Amino acid sequence: MIIVTAREMQQMDRLTIESFGIPGRILMELAGSGAVRFMLEKFSDLQNCRVGVVAGRGNNGGDGFVMARYLSQEKIPVTVYLLSAKTKVQGDAKANLDLLPALDIEVIEMPDATIFRKHKAAMHRQDVWVDAVLGTGLKSEVKGVYRDVIEFINRLNKPVFAVDIPSGINSDTGQVCGAAVQATATATFAFAKAGHVISPGAQYRGDLKIVEIGIPRFIADSVSPRQYLLTEAAIRSAILPRTPNAHNGTSGHLLVISGSPGKTGAAAMTAMAAMRSGAGLVTLGVPESLNAVLETQVLEAMTYALPETHDGMLDSAGLDAVLRLMAGKKCLALGPGIGTAPETQQLIFSLLGKSRIPLVIDADGLNLLSQQPEILKQLRAPAVLTPHPGEMARLCGTSVREVQEDRIQCARRFSERYGVHVVLKGAGTVISHPDGRVFINPTGNSGMASGGMGDVLTGLIAGFIAQGYAPEVAAHIGVYLHGAAADALFRQKGPMGFLASEVMEAVPGQIQHLVKCVCG
Repeated sequence: MIIVTAREMQQMDRLTIESFGIPGRILMELAGSGAVRFMLEKFSDLQNCRVGVVAGRGNNGGDGFVMARYLSQEKIPVTVYLLSAKTKVQGDAKANLDLLPALDIEVIEMPDATIFRKHKAAMHRQDVWVDAVLGTGLKSEVKGVYRDVIEFINRLNKPVFAVDIPSGINSDTGQVCGAAVQATATATFAFAKAGHVISPGAQYRGDLKIVEIGIPRFIADSVSPRQYLLTEAAIRSAILPRTPNAHNGTSGHLLVISGSPGKTGAAAMTAMAAMRSGAGLVTLGVPESLNAVLETQVLEAMTYALPETHDGMLDSAGLDAVLRLMAGKKCLALGPGIGTAPETQQLIFSLLGKSRIPLVIDADGLNLLSQQPEILKQLRAPAVLTPHPGEMARLCGTSVREVQEDRIQCARRFSERYGVHVVLKGAGTVISHPDGRVFINPTGNSGMASGGMGDVLTGLIAGFIAQGYAPEVAAHIGVYLHGAAADALFRQKGPMGFLASEVMEAVPGQIQHLVKCVCG
């Protein structure tokens, strides 16, 4: 599903008006009327409520004026609170504002905090609020009467219906610009925006519905949006049903290089998660002193003892052994639990330069890479990197705050610069590709804030690559299923306390659901 930026949406509106010939006022009419239809669906008792529409002076306010008109025609008492002087409203918004007096819809001008305070007592009497204040063009901090009204509405703890996006949310990044409306539901127009699906914006929107306003598909295509939301339908179509004569030799062989003292669990879960994805064979290369331990932890995977340093870390002396192990393998997973010893770094960097099979790099593999990220430009095969925000910050030489402020652009820039696929983990995991396309994952929940979840994800993505899926597709499937499995546990067990190993065990059930749909 396409997700657009504020600029892309503005381009689509402009092209629809100028080159296709649909007037802006018609687009506004379709937006406002469609939003009211959703509002009536969402709030079944709206006929018995008093509705307050709080509006800015721009097009978002204009949508609110259209909504006020349609609500009034449904015989719902409605009052408009305009955070501006009427004389400052222009264009299509003004044309719709001018229609309200004929319907006896009261418009109260509140251009500053002083006048707002005079109306606060009366505003308490409204039962439901329509937020039509700021819209998708917001980039700066919310201040003045806008912030006062947003905070006031939130304190009322009454249902709020947001127009396009909750006021105060940056539609491109999902960040809160100082203060944001906590909506019960949001109607957006033509396409979802990134701020609807990426945190923290996703937690402010409530129920989301996309309202069609007549923008032709060829105009949307001409703008060439590069953001998408992963959907169940897309993942369903990507997962191929297994042929009846399949066997472990035809289902892919993955090599995992992992483990160090105290971190055998990371190695074990990566290997087992790959097998839960459907990989036919997994070989786990580990420091030789840990081989006996791993043999008892991973019964279905094979293990191989590799040379180690005096303190049990993987040694660069194992390079030739790993290169021999790579023969016949379809993917190489590097990093979970390997530590950051200099000898280990030498081994990993050598493998990065020599591997001709796709790579999945996680955890300490990323921490080692952060010391010399330019080595990624020497890769001979596709690579998927799976950093959490801290690892991403180290790779980029920046702070976690800066990563989180614009997760989409941070991941995109790194992918484009180094030619790798990036899975930036977190609420609304971002998957970026070397060509600049970005996908946002809607599955997963806060119960995944538990050790080992990243190891499971690494195994899933690597397992799908080993089965023959392109790295891009494997990243999409692995991320989506990882979150979907956690969502199933959330429903079964509650919001916290389930384990990474349980998520791994729940993956086949999620695959079965999707493959069953394919097979009918």
